Amino acid sequence: MLLFISFRQILVILGIILLMRFIGKIMMARRVIKEQDALKQQLAEKEKAKKNYGKTTIGKINKQQLKDSDYTEFEEID
Repeated sequence: MLLFISFRQILVILGIILLMRFIGKIMMARRVIKEQDALKQQLAEKEKAKKNYGKTTIGKINKQQLKDSDYTEFEEID
């Protein structure tokens, strides 16, 4: 039994293959851009941490979120 495939069917199959390749490349490019952004953010955080090394900051305590069980005035270190 011979399979008769028309020229139109071949073009549709090739079009679908090319479309899938194109979508795959776009998805890979988006992933690479996302990874680069994460790397830039990580490097910026490292630079900020390096810049503020040894500095002390005092933050305000939100009294609505403060619980007595979570707050300790001191800790004993053995």
